[in-house]
Amino acid sequence: MVMSMAFTYFFRDMQTLEMIRDHALQSLRSRQRIKIWDAGCAMGPEPYSLAILLRENVGYMYFRNVSILATDIDQSQQFEAIIAEGRYPRDQVERIPGEILDRYFFADESGETYQISEEIRKVVHFLRHDLLSLQPPAEQLDLILCKNVLLHFSQRERVEVFRMFHQALSVGGFLAVEQTQKLPEELKGLFVQVVSQVQLFQKI
Repeated sequence: MVMSMAFTYFFRDMQTLEMIRDHALQSLRSRQRIKIWDAGCAMGPEPYSLAILLRENVGYMYFRNVSILATDIDQSQQFEAIIAEGRYPRDQVERIPGEILDRYFFADESGETYQISEEIRKVVHFLRHDLLSLQPPAEQLDLILCKNVLLHFSQRERVEVFRMFHQALSVGGFLAVEQTQKLPEELKGLFVQVVSQVQLFQKI
């Protein structure tokens, strides 16, 4: 089993998030619901960043139809509680743009800890999951995000995980992975790359 990288921060890799907003979201918002899987979520900044991005771009009413399944192997046994509470120390939120911080985060009396708003927290759900089980935790997903995990796997394992992602996605669903993870040649018939700047693919 391989642990995902626990170190991350809010709005890391904004270029990929922006491409999801500008390309994937334009296609997905015609669907009745948007079901997302963040595979290798660590302590939650990534799925929460994605949730905030969606909230900013789909509005209050439609946002209630968004569901993000955040999974991790979580050998520390701590991520579920951290994500459920959505509370982070000040140094982990310092990079967040001020207007976003003010809108979706609430500081405690000391100013040393910030909690994400309930509106955002209630769309993110944590589940302990090992990617190498090759069993997706859900099906008919609209978007899968997997960052800073695949680099720990062998080439054979990466191919099998990509196949699992393809199986779990709905027709026309999207997959975003880290910049270093190119689509394996043997899988070129399963996905089309949406934009050249980032590793964002659409299921064929």
